[in-house]
Amino acid sequence: MSPEEKIILTQVLLANATDYWYEVDHNYGLGASEYFLENATFASWQGKAAIHDFYVWRKSRGDRLARHLISNFRAQFETPRLAHTNNVMCLYAADGVAPLPSAAPIQIAEQEDVVVLCDDGRWRFQSRTFTNLFTGDTPTTVPPADWFEKHGQAKP
Repeated sequence: MSPEEKIILTQVLLANATDYWYEVDHNYGLGASEYFLENATFASWQGKAAIHDFYVWRKSRGDRLARHLISNFRAQFETPRLAHTNNVMCLYAADGVAPLPSAAPIQIAEQEDVVVLCDDGRWRFQSRTFTNLFTGDTPTTVPPADWFEKHGQAKP
C-alpha cells in the first residue's frame, strides 16, 4: 500500500468512526449495531444483537445528552481488508436535554478497534475496546446486572 493509499483509507476509517459516534449521539445509537459484524465484540458485549439491545435499553432510560469526541486517530493495515485503529475518545454525557450545565468529560479513554472491509463495501467493527485514562464523577451508562443475565453477557 502506498503512503497516499494509506492516507485515503485512514480518512475513510476516520469517517466511519465519526459517523458511528454521530449515530450514538444523535439517534441514541439505535442504528449503531449496523456498524458491527454479526459476531463482534464491543467492550464486554458479544454479538451484534447484544450491542443493539444495549442501545435500546439505554434509550429506554429517558433523555440523555452525549457527545463522543475522537482525536489522534491512527490506522494500521494488516491487509487491504483488515485494519487496527486507535484514537482517544472523550465523552461528555449527562441525563437530560440541552442545554445542560457545563461539566468536565466523564471519560477519556484509549479506543482500539479491529475493522473489516465487508463485501458490500462497508467497513465494520469486529471488536472495540476501551482503556480508561481518566474518569469523571458521572459514571458511564452501564445496564443493571439482570440485563447482562438476560442477554447472556458477562458483566464488566
